Amino acid sequence: MTPITEVEGRRIPLSNLEKVLYPATGTTKGELLHYCATVAGALLAHLHNRPVSFLRFPDGPAGQHFFTKNPPPGTPSWVKIAEVPRSEGKAARQVVVSDLATLMWAANLVVEFHTPQWQADAPAQADRLVLDLDPGAPASVVECCAVARWLRERLAADGLHAYAKTSGSKGLHLLSPLEPTPSDRVSTYAKTLAREAEAELAGLVTHKMAKALRPGKVFIDFSQNAAAKTTATPYTVRAKERPTVSTPVSWQEVESCADPAELTFLIGDIAARLERDGDLLGPLINLNRAGRIP
Repeated sequence: MTPITEVEGRRIPLSNLEKVLYPATGTTKGELLHYCATVAGALLAHLHNRPVSFLRFPDGPAGQHFFTKNPPPGTPSWVKIAEVPRSEGKAARQVVVSDLATLMWAANLVVEFHTPQWQADAPAQADRLVLDLDPGAPASVVECCAVARWLRERLAADGLHAYAKTSGSKGLHLLSPLEPTPSDRVSTYAKTLAREAEAELAGLVTHKMAKALRPGKVFIDFSQNAAAKTTATPYTVRAKERPTVSTPVSWQEVESCADPAELTFLIGDIAARLERDGDLLGPLINLNRAGRIP
């Protein structure tokens, strides 16, 4: 029998709580749901008013993965749905995770949360810039940190404040809060930054996606600024061998990183970091340091 829990007055069935999703660590689905509930304040703040795309992995990271933007079958009637324009001019429907009940319903589906750089009521008007630093072996997040330091200074030269989080995989994400700006304009600017970084950091950076160019280099993926693209939401758990989390990190941590293990965080690490540091990506939400791209 599937247990039912009540969250903020909503009755939510929670299934297979003892199921081991991450054999490498023995992490169960119940532990994953507990993590989401524990960090809900920070996670919901970054999901707020953004249409969500789900990467579902119901049988764990070794099982089938499927990416969906449409509301999953069986979505409760009380879940908020946003009408989102698509490139072909038709409107699509996507979930907005607006409260704890919706978060726990979605977490029960076993998902990564991915969100665009714009909010549901202002499609394609980006309020943040993102640069995804993806290392090609034997490069690692250590090399990403070196590139991040250069990009931080470059962004500062244009009056933009940069903040960092781990991808929850191998790399690093840099984000800058913006005054609302058309996504295509942000994409053009981000591509310019990536090309400048490749020119300045010869041998360490590529701005091209081709796999053949990436061994030993950091690929700066600027494409996630496009209106139709999404990025892993801060604090989401990833479908990797272990329950790694896309975790905000301080610039001190970026500057001192000498080993990838120093910037690898699991679900059990996050509550203590939030208690100690608060949300290091808070400026992305309150926009008190929002900049304007040149």
